[in-house]
Amino acid sequence: MKKRTVAIMLLATMLLGMLAACGGKKNPENQAGNFTVPEGGYDGSAVEITFYNTMGSNLSTVLDAYIAEFNKLYPNIKVNYTSVGSYDDCRDQIATEITVGNQPNVAYCYPDHVALYNMAHVVATLDDLISSKETVTRADGTTETLGLTDEQIADFIEGYYNEGKQFGDGLMYSMPFSKSTEVLYYNKTFFDANNISVPTTWDELEAVCAQIKAIDPNSIPLGYDSEANWFITMTEQYGSPYTSATGDHYLFDNDQNKEFVKKFNEWYNKGYLTTQTLYGAYTSGLFTSLTGVRSYMSIGSSAGATHQRPAANADGTYPFEVGIATIPQVDPSKPKVISQGPSVCIFQKSNPQEVIASWLFVKFLTTNVDFQAEFGMASGYVPVLKSVAENEAYANFINSADGGNFVAALSAKVCLEQEEAYYTSPAFNGSSEARSQVGSLLTKCLVLTSDVDAQIDAAFADAIAECEYAS
Repeated sequence: MKKRTVAIMLLATMLLGMLAACGGKKNPENQAGNFTVPEGGYDGSAVEITFYNTMGSNLSTVLDAYIAEFNKLYPNIKVNYTSVGSYDDCRDQIATEITVGNQPNVAYCYPDHVALYNMAHVVATLDDLISSKETVTRADGTTETLGLTDEQIADFIEGYYNEGKQFGDGLMYSMPFSKSTEVLYYNKTFFDANNISVPTTWDELEAVCAQIKAIDPNSIPLGYDSEANWFITMTEQYGSPYTSATGDHYLFDNDQNKEFVKKFNEWYNKGYLTTQTLYGAYTSGLFTSLTGVRSYMSIGSSAGATHQRPAANADGTYPFEVGIATIPQVDPSKPKVISQGPSVCIFQKSNPQEVIASWLFVKFLTTNVDFQAEFGMASGYVPVLKSVAENEAYANFINSADGGNFVAALSAKVCLEQEEAYYTSPAFNGSSEARSQVGSLLTKCLVLTSDVDAQIDAAFADAIAECEYAS
């Protein structure tokens, strides 16, 4: 069993053990600590809140500036923050701290992290905070409504906002902070020179791979970084079952999913593609290569655009121009692309004013157009608000987009143009294992060369069994 699976199982066991030691009963799956705003809302008392994130120094500089702005409005709320390694490091540290009641107030999160924390009843639901009509008076004498206005809710990119509700009970568990997705990077110089059209469907992609192979037989036309994302995205595009937050969780063993896996197996054996696991590194290395085996298309994170750009020539120009497009679709009229990147959740505390103060801080960052713009430009992630397009600095950033020096802006531009395409998968304690298993399943099936149907059937059955064992 994979080390990550064992780690998550141990964390879950630890949390359940804590509950048993406290004489508590296991909470219904995915149920959080339902938070109710006390009468009067924020009382202005002095509180300290702690924010766990994974930011590097360049992003901490942006955060510091906006914490200072927040403190001008709320001087009695002191914000401390800690950068805690990777997203998984953040999850593991919080899960440990939960067992002694020392969890932070606010933290970066992915949906499966929240599902794990919910086993200990410690994630504060946000519904009552979002809908609160309580008036808050700030230090400068101005006021704001504690909750979100209809206009503020409508300003969030819908797919990002709805990620907080993917737990099967309709409640809101997190707020989107900064996001990324997958995009198709292609060698625009090569495509233009050979009159190749950018594929919009998977059938078109297959034809393009054949064209590229005819021109450069040594090439591997496509590199796809995340096998798990590919599998899950295909289920979303086909509308075939993957997982469910309620009832039977693991639904991906079905004929439709086996069909696309078999198709990709055929492509692999024709030399059309490789993946991060099979290549042994991010496939951007193949895409940016100028000699030997190379690729001319790469599907990877929108936040990694600069890694998909070849090294500059001595004169500052680039060996080729990078093009960026939406990934191929089953039905381009109903596009589906994955929503990634951190959200933030708020934890229950014995003092409800800490929860309210945490909410005011989260609300300030997630609804602040200037912060979202500046953070997006510094991080390469995409802002979560539609109105960021109206921010002058961000608009200039997007207008600078090209396939060379400003490839990060080009990536962000594509992400914003496909705002209605984003999807998120159901979240439950076990959804992380499902993701891991379908990624491994696809990797295993791509390289099959004989008795393919039977081995694909077995791979699906084994993946389901591993998911159920880990639950």
